[in-house]
Amino acid sequence: MPVAVYVLGLSVFALGTSEFMLSGLLQPLARDMDVSIPQAGLLVSAFAIGMVVGAPLLAAATLRLPRRTTLIALLAVFGLGQVAGALAPSYGVLFASRVVSALACAGFWAVGAAVAVSLVPVTARAKAMAVMLGGLSIANIAGVPAGALLGQHAGWRSAFWAVAALSAVGLAGVVALVPATQPPTGEDAPRLRKELAIYRNRQVWLALATTALNAAAVFCLFSYLAPLLTETAGLKESWVPTVLALFGVGALIGTAIGGRIADAHLFGTMYGGIGASAAALALLALTAHSAAAAIAMAVLLGVAAFATSPALNARMFNVAGAAPTLAGATTTAAFNIGNTVGPWLGGLVIGAGWGYPAVAWLAAGLATLAVGTTAIASRLHRGAEASRIVVASAGASSTAHETAPESSVR
Repeated sequence: MPVAVYVLGLSVFALGTSEFMLSGLLQPLARDMDVSIPQAGLLVSAFAIGMVVGAPLLAAATLRLPRRTTLIALLAVFGLGQVAGALAPSYGVLFASRVVSALACAGFWAVGAAVAVSLVPVTARAKAMAVMLGGLSIANIAGVPAGALLGQHAGWRSAFWAVAALSAVGLAGVVALVPATQPPTGEDAPRLRKELAIYRNRQVWLALATTALNAAAVFCLFSYLAPLLTETAGLKESWVPTVLALFGVGALIGTAIGGRIADAHLFGTMYGGIGASAAALALLALTAHSAAAAIAMAVLLGVAAFATSPALNARMFNVAGAAPTLAGATTTAAFNIGNTVGPWLGGLVIGAGWGYPAVAWLAAGLATLAVGTTAIASRLHRGAEASRIVVASAGASSTAHETAPESSVR
Protein backbone atom coordinates (compact mmCIF):
# COMPACT_ATOMS: atom_id res chain seq x y z
CA MET A 1 0.00 0.00 0.00
CA PRO A 2 1.51 3.41 -0.97
CA VAL A 3 2.64 5.54 1.99
CA ALA A 4 0.44 8.40 0.75
CA VAL A 5 -2.65 6.32 1.53
CA TYR A 6 -1.49 5.98 5.14
CA VAL A 7 -0.90 9.75 5.30
CA LEU A 8 -4.49 10.27 4.19
CA GLY A 9 -5.56 7.86 6.94
CA LEU A 10 -3.61 9.98 9.46
CA SER A 11 -5.43 13.09 8.31
CA VAL A 12 -8.76 11.28 8.58
CA PHE A 13 -7.85 10.56 12.21
CA ALA A 14 -8.02 14.31 12.91
CA LEU A 15 -11.20 14.74 10.87
CA GLY A 16 -12.90 11.79 12.54
CA THR A 17 -11.93 12.91 16.02
CA SER A 18 -13.61 16.26 15.42
CA GLU A 19 -16.69 14.74 13.80
CA PHE A 20 -17.45 12.23 16.54
CA MET A 21 -15.93 13.64 19.72
CA LEU A 22 -19.11 15.56 20.55
CA SER A 23 -20.72 12.24 21.44
CA GLY A 24 -18.57 12.27 24.58
CA LEU A 25 -18.87 16.02 25.16
CA LEU A 26 -22.63 16.56 24.94
CA GLN A 27 -23.22 16.82 28.67
CA PRO A 28 -20.43 19.29 29.64
CA LEU A 29 -21.04 21.30 26.45
CA ALA A 30 -24.79 21.48 27.07
CA ARG A 31 -24.18 22.65 30.65
CA ASP A 32 -21.66 25.31 29.57
CA MET A 33 -23.78 26.61 26.67
CA ASP A 34 -27.02 26.32 28.68
CA VAL A 35 -28.79 24.20 26.05
CA SER A 36 -30.58 20.84 26.18
CA ILE A 37 -28.99 17.52 25.25
CA PRO A 38 -31.00 17.30 21.99
CA GLN A 39 -29.89 20.86 21.12
CA ALA A 40 -26.27 19.91 21.77
CA GLY A 41 -26.86 16.80 19.65
CA LEU A 42 -27.81 19.08 16.75
CA LEU A 43 -24.14 20.09 16.60
CA VAL A 44 -23.50 16.55 15.33
CA SER A 45 -26.16 17.12 12.69
CA ALA A 46 -24.66 20.53 11.84
CA PHE A 47 -21.37 18.88 11.01
CA ALA A 48 -23.15 16.24 8.96
CA ILE A 49 -25.18 18.85 7.05
CA GLY A 50 -21.95 20.62 6.14
CA MET A 51 -20.55 17.30 4.90
CA VAL A 52 -23.66 16.58 2.80
CA VAL A 53 -23.57 20.00 1.13
CA GLY A 54 -19.81 20.34 0.95
CA ALA A 55 -18.86 17.00 -0.58
CA PRO A 56 -20.50 17.38 -4.01
CA LEU A 57 -20.05 21.16 -4.21
CA LEU A 58 -16.36 21.12 -3.37
CA ALA A 59 -15.76 18.05 -5.52
CA ALA A 60 -17.29 19.88 -8.49
CA ALA A 61 -15.53 23.18 -7.72
CA THR A 62 -12.09 21.55 -7.42
CA LEU A 63 -12.51 19.03 -10.25
CA ARG A 64 -9.76 20.58 -12.39
CA LEU A 65 -7.46 21.68 -9.57
CA PRO A 66 -4.35 19.72 -8.51
CA ARG A 67 -5.55 17.25 -5.93
CA ARG A 68 -2.62 17.67 -3.53
CA THR A 69 -3.07 21.47 -3.46
CA THR A 70 -6.78 20.98 -2.83
CA LEU A 71 -6.11 18.61 0.07
CA ILE A 72 -3.68 21.08 1.66
CA ALA A 73 -6.11 24.00 1.40
CA LEU A 74 -9.04 22.03 2.80
CA LEU A 75 -7.07 20.66 5.73
CA ALA A 76 -5.87 24.19 6.60
CA VAL A 77 -9.46 25.51 6.60
CA PHE A 78 -10.55 22.57 8.73
CA GLY A 79 -7.86 23.35 11.33
CA LEU A 80 -8.93 26.99 11.48
CA GLY A 81 -12.51 25.82 12.01
CA GLN A 82 -11.39 23.91 15.09
CA VAL A 83 -9.75 27.06 16.46
CA ALA A 84 -12.98 28.99 15.87
CA GLY A 85 -14.90 26.28 17.75
CA ALA A 86 -12.52 26.44 20.67
CA LEU A 87 -13.00 30.21 20.92
CA ALA A 88 -16.77 30.23 20.24
CA PRO A 89 -18.52 32.64 22.65
CA SER A 90 -22.02 31.27 21.97
CA TYR A 91 -23.92 28.24 20.73
CA GLY A 92 -24.64 29.99 17.41
CA VAL A 93 -20.97 30.66 16.71
CA LEU A 94 -20.07 27.10 17.65
CA PHE A 95 -22.80 25.82 15.32
CA ALA A 96 -21.42 27.92 12.45
CA SER A 97 -17.85 26.75 13.11
CA ARG A 98 -19.02 23.15 12.90
CA VAL A 99 -20.62 23.77 9.50
CA VAL A 100 -17.48 25.45 8.13
CA SER A 101 -15.26 22.67 9.46
CA ALA A 102 -17.59 20.12 7.94
CA LEU A 103 -17.44 21.76 4.50
CA ALA A 104 -13.65 21.43 4.53
CA CYS A 105 -13.86 17.92 5.93
CA ALA A 106 -16.28 16.88 3.19
CA GLY A 107 -14.04 18.19 0.45
CA PHE A 108 -11.03 16.43 1.95
CA TRP A 109 -12.90 13.12 2.16
CA ALA A 110 -14.12 13.35 -1.44
CA VAL A 111 -10.77 14.31 -2.95
CA GLY A 112 -8.78 12.11 -0.56
CA ALA A 113 -10.86 9.04 -1.43
CA ALA A 114 -10.33 9.67 -5.14
CA VAL A 115 -6.57 10.00 -4.54
CA ALA A 116 -6.46 6.82 -2.45
CA VAL A 117 -8.22 4.64 -5.03
CA SER A 118 -6.15 6.15 -7.86
CA LEU A 119 -2.94 4.97 -6.16
CA VAL A 120 -3.92 1.27 -6.06
CA PRO A 121 -5.24 -1.37 -8.50
CA VAL A 122 -9.00 -1.78 -8.93
CA THR A 123 -8.84 -5.05 -6.96
CA ALA A 124 -7.43 -3.21 -3.91
CA ARG A 125 -9.94 -0.37 -3.66
CA ALA A 126 -11.62 -1.72 -0.54
CA LYS A 127 -8.21 -2.17 1.10
CA ALA A 128 -7.24 1.43 0.32
CA MET A 129 -10.54 2.69 1.70
CA ALA A 130 -10.04 0.48 4.76
CA VAL A 131 -6.78 2.32 5.47
CA MET A 132 -8.56 5.67 5.32
CA LEU A 133 -11.41 4.33 7.42
CA GLY A 134 -8.79 2.92 9.78
CA GLY A 135 -7.97 6.53 10.62
CA LEU A 136 -11.61 6.95 11.52
CA SER A 137 -11.56 3.81 13.64
CA ILE A 138 -8.45 4.93 15.52
CA ALA A 139 -10.15 8.29 16.05
CA ASN A 140 -12.92 6.39 17.82
CA ILE A 141 -10.40 4.38 19.86
CA ALA A 142 -8.11 7.23 20.87
CA GLY A 143 -9.37 10.60 19.67
CA VAL A 144 -13.01 10.47 20.76
CA PRO A 145 -12.34 9.04 24.25
CA ALA A 146 -9.43 11.46 24.70
CA GLY A 147 -11.74 14.31 23.73
CA ALA A 148 -14.29 13.12 26.30
CA LEU A 149 -11.55 12.88 28.93
CA LEU A 150 -10.29 16.36 28.12
CA GLY A 151 -13.85 17.66 28.26
CA GLN A 152 -14.33 16.24 31.74
CA HIS A 153 -11.04 17.51 33.18
CA ALA A 154 -10.00 20.56 31.14
CA GLY A 155 -13.26 21.75 29.59
CA TRP A 156 -14.79 20.81 26.25
CA ARG A 157 -12.91 23.62 24.47
CA SER A 158 -9.61 21.86 25.12
CA ALA A 159 -10.77 19.02 22.85
CA PHE A 160 -11.13 21.48 19.97
CA TRP A 161 -7.62 22.82 20.57
CA ALA A 162 -6.30 19.26 20.52
CA VAL A 163 -7.94 18.55 17.16
CA ALA A 164 -6.49 21.78 15.76
CA ALA A 165 -3.04 20.47 16.70
CA LEU A 166 -3.80 17.09 15.08
CA SER A 167 -4.86 18.92 11.92
CA ALA A 168 -1.48 20.65 11.78
CA VAL A 169 0.28 17.28 11.99
CA GLY A 170 -1.90 15.89 9.19
CA LEU A 171 -1.25 18.97 7.08
CA ALA A 172 2.50 18.49 7.43
CA GLY A 173 2.16 14.87 6.35
CA VAL A 174 0.14 15.75 3.23
CA VAL A 175 2.64 18.45 2.25
CA ALA A 176 5.59 16.11 2.68
CA LEU A 177 4.33 12.74 1.44
CA VAL A 178 1.28 12.93 -0.82
CA PRO A 179 2.56 13.08 -4.43
CA ALA A 180 1.93 16.26 -6.39
CA THR A 181 -0.29 15.69 -9.41
CA GLN A 182 -1.53 17.88 -12.21
CA PRO A 183 -5.10 17.52 -13.43
CA PRO A 184 -5.46 15.69 -16.77
CA THR A 185 -5.69 17.86 -19.87
CA GLY A 186 -7.21 17.49 -23.33
CA GLU A 187 -9.54 14.56 -23.85
CA ASP A 188 -8.68 13.18 -20.40
CA ALA A 189 -9.59 16.39 -18.59
CA PRO A 190 -12.37 15.86 -16.03
CA ARG A 191 -15.71 17.26 -17.14
CA LEU A 192 -18.51 17.96 -14.72
CA ARG A 193 -21.22 16.98 -17.21
CA LYS A 194 -19.56 13.59 -17.76
CA GLU A 195 -19.22 12.96 -14.04
CA LEU A 196 -22.82 14.02 -13.36
CA ALA A 197 -23.97 11.31 -15.76
CA ILE A 198 -23.44 8.73 -13.01
CA TYR A 199 -26.67 9.92 -11.38
CA ARG A 200 -28.64 8.34 -14.24
CA ASN A 201 -27.57 4.94 -12.88
CA ARG A 202 -30.11 3.53 -10.43
CA GLN A 203 -27.39 1.43 -8.79
CA VAL A 204 -25.71 4.68 -7.74
CA TRP A 205 -28.94 5.76 -6.02
CA LEU A 206 -29.31 2.37 -4.35
CA ALA A 207 -25.73 2.57 -3.11
CA LEU A 208 -26.43 6.06 -1.80
CA ALA A 209 -29.62 4.94 -0.04
CA THR A 210 -27.94 1.92 1.57
CA THR A 211 -25.03 4.00 2.81
CA ALA A 212 -27.30 6.73 4.18
CA LEU A 213 -29.62 4.29 5.96
CA ASN A 214 -26.71 2.38 7.48
CA ALA A 215 -25.10 5.59 8.73
CA ALA A 216 -28.43 6.86 10.09
CA ALA A 217 -28.86 3.64 12.05
CA VAL A 218 -25.40 3.81 13.60
CA PHE A 219 -25.34 7.51 14.45
CA CYS A 220 -28.95 7.68 15.59
CA LEU A 221 -27.71 5.59 18.51
CA PHE A 222 -24.05 6.62 18.74
CA SER A 223 -24.86 10.33 19.07
CA TYR A 224 -26.75 9.58 22.30
CA LEU A 225 -24.63 6.69 23.53
CA ALA A 226 -23.13 8.68 26.43
CA PRO A 227 -26.47 9.68 28.03
CA LEU A 228 -27.84 6.17 27.37
CA LEU A 229 -24.92 4.70 29.30
CA THR A 230 -25.25 7.10 32.22
CA GLU A 231 -29.02 7.64 32.47
CA THR A 232 -30.34 4.22 31.36
CA ALA A 233 -27.54 1.72 31.98
CA GLY A 234 -26.51 3.45 35.22
CA LEU A 235 -22.80 3.92 34.47
CA LYS A 236 -20.89 6.81 35.98
CA GLU A 237 -19.97 9.61 33.58
CA SER A 238 -16.28 8.78 34.11
CA TRP A 239 -16.90 5.45 32.32
CA VAL A 240 -18.00 7.09 29.07
CA PRO A 241 -14.47 7.58 27.59
CA THR A 242 -13.71 3.90 28.25
CA VAL A 243 -16.85 2.70 26.49
CA LEU A 244 -16.20 5.04 23.56
CA ALA A 245 -12.69 3.60 23.33
CA LEU A 246 -14.13 0.07 23.30
CA PHE A 247 -16.50 1.10 20.50
CA GLY A 248 -13.42 2.36 18.66
CA VAL A 249 -11.60 -0.94 19.21
CA GLY A 250 -14.61 -2.70 17.72
CA ALA A 251 -14.56 -0.25 14.80
CA LEU A 252 -10.87 -0.95 14.12
CA ILE A 253 -11.49 -4.71 14.19
CA GLY A 254 -14.46 -4.27 11.87
CA THR A 255 -12.47 -2.11 9.44
CA ALA A 256 -9.70 -4.73 9.30
CA ILE A 257 -12.22 -7.51 8.64
CA GLY A 258 -14.11 -5.51 6.02
CA GLY A 259 -10.91 -4.44 4.26
CA ARG A 260 -9.80 -8.06 3.94
CA ILE A 261 -13.02 -9.60 2.66
CA ALA A 262 -14.96 -6.83 0.90
CA ASP A 263 -13.08 -6.90 -2.42
CA ALA A 264 -13.87 -10.61 -2.86
CA HIS A 265 -17.30 -10.72 -1.15
CA LEU A 266 -18.82 -7.28 -1.59
CA PHE A 267 -22.51 -8.02 -1.13
CA GLY A 268 -21.83 -10.69 1.49
CA THR A 269 -19.93 -8.12 3.55
CA MET A 270 -22.78 -5.64 3.21
CA TYR A 271 -25.43 -8.18 4.20
CA GLY A 272 -23.40 -9.48 7.14
CA GLY A 273 -22.32 -6.09 8.48
CA ILE A 274 -25.65 -4.29 8.19
CA GLY A 275 -27.58 -7.30 9.48
CA ALA A 276 -25.25 -7.59 12.48
CA SER A 277 -25.72 -3.86 13.17
CA ALA A 278 -29.51 -4.30 13.18
CA ALA A 279 -29.20 -7.24 15.59
CA ALA A 280 -26.83 -5.36 17.92
CA LEU A 281 -29.14 -2.35 18.03
CA ALA A 282 -32.21 -4.47 18.76
CA LEU A 283 -30.37 -6.31 21.53
CA LEU A 284 -29.19 -2.99 22.95
CA ALA A 285 -32.79 -1.78 23.07
CA LEU A 286 -33.75 -4.91 24.99
CA THR A 287 -30.79 -4.83 27.41
CA ALA A 288 -30.18 -1.08 27.79
CA HIS A 289 -30.72 -1.19 31.57
CA SER A 290 -27.81 -3.63 31.98
CA ALA A 291 -24.46 -1.85 31.95
CA ALA A 292 -22.51 -4.95 30.88
CA ALA A 293 -24.92 -5.77 28.06
CA ALA A 294 -25.00 -2.15 26.85
CA ILE A 295 -21.20 -2.06 26.68
CA ALA A 296 -21.05 -5.39 24.84
CA MET A 297 -23.62 -4.27 22.26
CA ALA A 298 -21.78 -0.96 21.75
CA VAL A 299 -18.61 -2.91 20.91
CA LEU A 300 -20.50 -5.26 18.57
CA LEU A 301 -22.06 -2.26 16.83
CA GLY A 302 -18.59 -0.80 16.27
CA VAL A 303 -17.39 -4.06 14.67
CA ALA A 304 -20.46 -4.50 12.47
CA ALA A 305 -20.79 -0.89 11.32
CA PHE A 306 -17.15 -0.46 10.34
CA ALA A 307 -16.86 -3.90 8.72
CA THR A 308 -19.50 -2.65 6.30
CA SER A 309 -17.84 0.68 5.47
CA PRO A 310 -15.08 -0.51 3.07
CA ALA A 311 -17.69 -2.47 1.09
CA LEU A 312 -20.06 0.52 0.89
CA ASN A 313 -17.24 2.76 -0.34
CA ALA A 314 -15.96 0.21 -2.86
CA ARG A 315 -19.50 -0.40 -4.14
CA MET A 316 -19.97 3.27 -4.94
CA PHE A 317 -16.65 3.45 -6.80
CA ASN A 318 -17.58 0.30 -8.74
CA VAL A 319 -20.96 1.61 -9.93
CA ALA A 320 -19.65 5.16 -10.55
CA GLY A 321 -16.19 4.30 -11.84
CA ALA A 322 -16.35 6.83 -14.67
CA ALA A 323 -16.56 9.67 -12.12
CA PRO A 324 -14.13 8.90 -9.27
CA THR A 325 -14.23 12.37 -7.69
CA LEU A 326 -18.02 12.54 -7.59
CA ALA A 327 -18.12 8.89 -6.50
CA GLY A 328 -16.10 9.82 -3.43
CA ALA A 329 -18.22 12.92 -2.90
CA THR A 330 -21.44 10.95 -3.23
CA THR A 331 -20.30 8.38 -0.68
CA THR A 332 -19.30 11.14 1.72
CA ALA A 333 -22.63 12.90 1.23
CA ALA A 334 -24.54 9.64 1.70
CA PHE A 335 -22.77 8.82 4.96
CA ASN A 336 -23.52 12.27 6.25
CA ILE A 337 -27.13 12.33 5.13
CA GLY A 338 -27.40 9.42 7.54
CA ASN A 339 -25.33 11.25 10.14
CA THR A 340 -27.74 14.19 9.86
CA VAL A 341 -31.02 12.30 9.84
CA GLY A 342 -30.03 9.74 12.48
CA PRO A 343 -29.27 12.16 15.36
CA TRP A 344 -32.25 14.32 14.38
CA LEU A 345 -34.64 11.36 14.53
CA GLY A 346 -33.04 10.22 17.77
CA GLY A 347 -33.54 13.69 19.23
CA LEU A 348 -37.23 13.59 18.27
CA VAL A 349 -37.63 10.28 20.09
CA ILE A 350 -35.91 11.66 23.20
CA GLY A 351 -37.90 14.90 23.04
CA ALA A 352 -41.12 12.87 22.88
CA GLY A 353 -40.17 11.27 26.20
CA TRP A 354 -39.86 7.72 24.86
CA GLY A 355 -36.40 7.19 26.35
CA TYR A 356 -33.02 6.07 25.05
CA PRO A 357 -34.00 2.39 24.44
CA ALA A 358 -36.54 3.68 21.90
CA VAL A 359 -33.67 5.36 20.05
CA ALA A 360 -32.01 1.95 19.72
CA TRP A 361 -35.25 0.45 18.35
CA LEU A 362 -35.48 3.24 15.78
CA ALA A 363 -31.85 2.66 14.78
CA ALA A 364 -32.50 -1.09 14.37
CA GLY A 365 -35.41 -0.26 12.04
CA LEU A 366 -33.20 1.98 9.90
CA ALA A 367 -30.59 -0.78 9.61
CA THR A 368 -33.29 -3.23 8.53
CA LEU A 369 -34.27 -0.85 5.73
CA ALA A 370 -30.61 -0.77 4.65
CA VAL A 371 -30.65 -4.58 4.39
CA GLY A 372 -33.66 -4.20 2.09
CA THR A 373 -31.95 -1.75 -0.27
CA THR A 374 -28.91 -4.03 -0.34
CA ALA A 375 -31.15 -6.91 -1.43
CA ILE A 376 -32.61 -4.82 -4.27
CA ALA A 377 -29.13 -3.76 -5.44
CA SER A 378 -27.88 -7.35 -5.29
CA ARG A 379 -30.84 -8.60 -7.35
CA LEU A 380 -30.32 -5.92 -10.01
CA HIS A 381 -26.59 -6.70 -10.06
CA ARG A 382 -27.25 -10.42 -10.62
CA GLY A 383 -29.74 -9.55 -13.37
CA ALA A 384 -27.23 -7.31 -15.12
CA GLU A 385 -24.54 -9.99 -14.90
CA ALA A 386 -26.92 -12.59 -16.33
CA SER A 387 -27.85 -10.24 -19.19
CA ARG A 388 -24.19 -9.71 -20.06
CA ILE A 389 -23.61 -13.47 -20.15
CA VAL A 390 -26.62 -13.99 -22.44
CA VAL A 391 -25.50 -11.20 -24.77
CA ALA A 392 -21.96 -12.55 -24.86
CA SER A 393 -23.22 -16.08 -25.59
CA ALA A 394 -25.54 -14.82 -28.34
CA GLY A 395 -22.68 -12.90 -29.88
CA ALA A 396 -20.47 -15.98 -29.87
CA SER A 397 -23.24 -18.13 -31.43
CA SER A 398 -23.88 -15.53 -34.10
CA THR A 399 -20.19 -15.40 -34.99
CA ALA A 400 -20.01 -19.18 -35.24
CA HIS A 401 -23.12 -19.29 -37.43
CA GLU A 402 -21.79 -16.63 -39.78
CA THR A 403 -18.43 -18.35 -40.21
CA ALA A 404 -19.80 -21.87 -40.63
CA PRO A 405 -20.68 -21.62 -44.38
CA GLU A 406 -17.29 -20.13 -45.15
CA SER A 407 -15.62 -23.02 -43.33
CA SER A 408 -17.65 -25.61 -45.26
CA VAL A 409 -16.68 -24.05 -48.60
CA ARG A 410 -13.05 -24.35 -47.70
